[in-house]
Amino acid sequence: MKFGLIVVVTLIVSAFAAHFLLQDPGYVVINFHQYVIEMSVPVLVALIFLGVFSFWLIAKLVRVPRKLGQVAGRYRSGRAGQRLTHGMIQIAEGNFAKGERLLARAARASDAPLLNYLQAARAAHLLGQNERRDSWLKQAYEQLPEAASAVLLTQAEFQIDQRDYEQALATLRKLEEDTPNHSHALELLGRVYIELEDWRQLASLLPRLRKFGRIDADVFQEWSLRVHREQLSSAADGDTLIALWSEVPKTLRSDPHLLEVYYAALIEAGMHEKAEKELVGVLKKQWLGALVRLFGTVQGKDAAKQLKRAENWLGAHGDDADLLLTTARLCLRNELWGKARSYIETVISLQPTPEAYQEYGRLLNRLGEGEAAADAYRTGLGLVSRSPLPAIAHLDADLTQDTPH
Repeated sequence: MKFGLIVVVTLIVSAFAAHFLLQDPGYVVINFHQYVIEMSVPVLVALIFLGVFSFWLIAKLVRVPRKLGQVAGRYRSGRAGQRLTHGMIQIAEGNFAKGERLLARAARASDAPLLNYLQAARAAHLLGQNERRDSWLKQAYEQLPEAASAVLLTQAEFQIDQRDYEQALATLRKLEEDTPNHSHALELLGRVYIELEDWRQLASLLPRLRKFGRIDADVFQEWSLRVHREQLSSAADGDTLIALWSEVPKTLRSDPHLLEVYYAALIEAGMHEKAEKELVGVLKKQWLGALVRLFGTVQGKDAAKQLKRAENWLGAHGDDADLLLTTARLCLRNELWGKARSYIETVISLQPTPEAYQEYGRLLNRLGEGEAAADAYRTGLGLVSRSPLPAIAHLDADLTQDTPH
């Protein structure tokens, strides 16, 4: 449209100019340093037009190489983009070797070479070619130093995927030096510490994860519970155990597994009175089978009182197998063999477990019923292994504990 308008205007102007010039072509004299140049006006106009056109043409020719370079660059970039797309499609379809080749060839001409290198490294990783994978990552790291964090994170993910946790830890610590408190790096560190069972380091990492991480709330709680469980179960003594329990947030203290670990550790540390008192309080709020069973292992000062409490609970939980087993154990402590046997046999009829059969076998041994005890042990072991076990000889009478009178 614009070009057509210019042509029309030029034709009109040329027509008027030709009309006037034909009537009187004019005369031009140029005197310069004793040189005299004479010509008509049309010749002058033609010379001016020819000069302008020549200048325009030379300018165009000068810009041709640059424009050709731009065209070639766009072509190479377009080809690189096509290879990147094709390479990623090949990787997605499982053709890792072909995808890696396409991505590698396109890397130099690509507008986003980092993506090429990282995807080529991923393809090599999936092929199990670790040296080639690390080579692509190294090239990305050296050629694109501004993308060092992305490269190191990718390398750490590959190492975790191969269960090379020590190397992953080294990579993540290197990343920490340059980019401290990187949210994704902190999450990967947490995963590594869990796999290495380094609970002390994970415990020190949790506050940073809470502040800087983008970890899912449920995962964060799971990790926190795991740290506290491991610390409680490995406490050196009762004082350390109590100190560790005081550090557990109130929001986590109602977790059943954490409570079980804590009270089992209290009993293991010989703090039976504290365990008994606190278990009674907790069971009033939360009726948990694991805690009910632990109550039966507490060596309280007054075994009769402890048994009476358990039997009172039977009024509201008469069919609770955990409570029946606990009551049986307390009967054994009080040397009430008949009642203990009745409770254990009720447990077995309701919910046969290896634990119940183990207690039953001990009781039968104490009662001098060695063959029946062996059958009980064998049945309990069968529940553990989920396959029938051959019969085992019963304990000789002289190896059994004294039969009660």
